[in-house]
This record gives sequence, structure tokens and C-alpha cells, in this order.
Amino acid sequence: MPKVQLFIPCFVDQLYPETGMNMVKVLEKLGCEVSYNTKQTCCGQPAFNAGYWEETRDVAKKFLHDFEGEGYIVGPSGSCTGFVRNYYDKMMQNSPEHLLSNKVRSNMYEFTEFLTDVLKVDNIGATFNGKATYHDACGALRECGIKSGPRKLLANVKGLELVEMKECETCCGFGGTFAVKYEPISIGMAQTKVKSAMETGAEYMITTDVSCMMHVQGYINHNNLPMKTIHIADVLASGW
Repeated sequence: MPKVQLFIPCFVDQLYPETGMNMVKVLEKLGCEVSYNTKQTCCGQPAFNAGYWEETRDVAKKFLHDFEGEGYIVGPSGSCTGFVRNYYDKMMQNSPEHLLSNKVRSNMYEFTEFLTDVLKVDNIGATFNGKATYHDACGALRECGIKSGPRKLLANVKGLELVEMKECETCCGFGGTFAVKYEPISIGMAQTKVKSAMETGAEYMITTDVSCMMHVQGYINHNNLPMKTIHIADVLASGW
């Protein structure tokens, strides 16, 4: 039975808790022993992106000790996963946590990546009726190299018609603090993403990162458009 330490990113914790619960539902269905450390907080990415690198190092050290136990570390976010994998090593050089950082980084997986690459599963037995398109979140695609895995999982969801949009790999415009610093550009990028998705006739835009969902759904709601964003964990947990 694979042991999984559950990592719940900030946006999931505060805005989309059902996504975290659905991730647990899927992992337990697949026979994983799931644990959750209630002391966990942020991975430190927002502070890092804002330029507070010393403060980020303190947050990162806490993260490392929160997840120093045995077992895989799985989270519903390519963005957070990519940050831990790609930046913790540099931040922890010449520190007592460097070896621990190597261990945690090697055990860290994005949710769909864990399903397809570790558990070797591409059919959860889910049912989700509707037409959807998939958005390649920057964190998952560019930081973790995740591309085909989520599509394999979605292809086996009964009742789901998956169609590709032209701008599937284009950034939605959130980019953490980018959306705050460059709001007009960020909104324009969301417009491009949503336009591309709607051209497919899809009812849903599915992705791996709730930060993208939050940003795109905000644009959709503001413009009263007939589309809904949804996390892939919520799709895979449906119908059983």
C-alpha cells in the first residue's frame, strides 16, 4: 500500500477545499494510505515571486520538516510541485536542510503525475457527462513536464467528450503576482484563453491548478460567459 503525505496548497485550502477532498477520495480508492500533517502551510512560492527570498527560505525550511516523513508527497498543483522541485535545492545550499531538501524533492509529485507515473493508472472509473477542453497550466507543463498524463486520465472518463483548444499551452495570465502587477495584460491573457476554449464548444475547462481556475473563472463570471472551470481531481472523483 503506497504511503502518501497529502500536500494542500493555499488556494485549495482557502477557496477549493472540495478539490483536496476529491484527491483523497481518488487516492484511497486506488489503495493509498493517505496522511495529512495539519501543521503544514505554504510552500513559499508567493513570497519568492514577490522578491522576499530570505523569508521564503524560512517558509521552505518549515515545509521540509513538515514533510520529512516517509512516503510520497502528493499535491493538486503543478505550480507548487514545480517550485519545490526546481528552487528548493538552490535555497537550501550550505544549510543543514540541504540533504532533507533532496529527499523531499525526490518524493514530491503533482496529483495526475503520481497517478500515471507512479501508480501506473490511467482509468479511475469516473463518469462525468459534458464537453470539456484541457488547459495546460504553466506550472504543470513547464516546471514539471506534465502533458500527456492528464489527457490519458480524462480520455477514460465515461461520458466526457474532450476536445483540444488552439491555445491549450498558452498561459492564462495569472502567474501569481503577475496578475496583480500587470492587471490589464493579465486580463487580456485570460480573454485569449477563454476565447480559445469557447471556440471548441466546450462547457468546461479542466486543469491541474486551482490558481488558473480562480483567475479564468473570475474573467468568465465578470463577462457572464457560459463556461465553468474545474480541477481534474473533481472530474476523476465523479460518478462512483
